[in-house]
Amino acid sequence: MYGFVQLHWRKKGAVTTVIEDQGQCGSCWAFTATGALEGQHFLKTGKLVRLSAQNLIDCTSKYDNEGCCGGYMDASFQYIKDNKGIDTEASYPYEAQDDKCRFTRANVGATDTGFVDLPSGNETALQIAIAIVGPISVAVDASQTSFQFYSSGIYDEPKCSSTNVDHTFILVSYDTLKNGTKKQDYYIAKNSWGETWGNKGYIWMSRNKNNQCGIANMASYPLAYNQLFV
Repeated sequence: MYGFVQLHWRKKGAVTTVIEDQGQCGSCWAFTATGALEGQHFLKTGKLVRLSAQNLIDCTSKYDNEGCCGGYMDASFQYIKDNKGIDTEASYPYEAQDDKCRFTRANVGATDTGFVDLPSGNETALQIAIAIVGPISVAVDASQTSFQFYSSGIYDEPKCSSTNVDHTFILVSYDTLKNGTKKQDYYIAKNSWGETWGNKGYIWMSRNKNNQCGIANMASYPLAYNQLFV
């Protein structure tokens, strides 16, 4: 349907090469938010800047985020908009624990002007957004042992819930694996469990399988601040 469905944002330079490892801190939401904004900032400015997940962990409790106990991407995007920026990872490095807020305006790496929520459960809208907008933040059910020990191939888990989600990451592409007459649609996702997990930190998630793992339930992306119009 779309000629650009195989567009991979890693190859376009919109995804950092570093595979973050959140450790024992429940901060996937923070890495997902920064990953999505890093992509949008790059597409607007041509500069790929690693942004501080720790800044979000420490400074967004007023937005109903709970640091290492969990949080939300949209709340993070709203904080960044209200705060007029988020610090760089270099200036505010990850600690894998809750700490006091130390945001420093001189170290801002990017900002946003809001966010867009995609229609819940709509994989068609999700695929179009990935192709046109850039990396998209999503939430999934990652509770199955098969997910936690995933290493390669297309993840296809019938037991995965399409309604209950407990983990987040960014989708950077989607494609179709063809093997003779058999075709398998999949998304490519960048996780935050380190480079030794999965396929060098990435996972191929089943696509067009009735919203498997709830992958389209909470999809969103930030609207990047366009520096050209300052």
